[in-house]
Amino acid sequence: QVQLVESGGGLVQAGGSLRLSCAASGRTFSAYTMAWFRQAPGKERDFVGRISRSGGVTYYADSVKGRFTISRDNAKNEVYLQMNSLKPEDTAVYICAAAAEGAVYAYWGQGTQVTVSS
Repeated sequence: QVQLVESGGGLVQAGGSLRLSCAASGRTFSAYTMAWFRQAPGKERDFVGRISRSGGVTYYADSVKGRFTISRDNAKNEVYLQMNSLKPEDTAVYICAAAAEGAVYAYWGQGTQVTVSS
């Protein structure tokens, strides 16, 4: 089992920045690919980006590419989402998830709310 807890959400003006954190506990953190998803009110959950187990490879949705950066610190069991140039359409609950090698994302946090005002 892996427990995930997000933090760092809040209210920010358009053009601003936020840094989200996801703290993991349980089994070996470095064994998991980590990802961020988001879900806006009344919409389905969308993929934001992911980072490899070592942190060397990242992949982003087109909607956030160039504005968002995912990083991780395996020594601290944490993954981060740096969000710059935020837009009102980025408003959502941001959720981190973990996947073992070759598996689906089986572990999910509760999410943290990000609201971007225009």
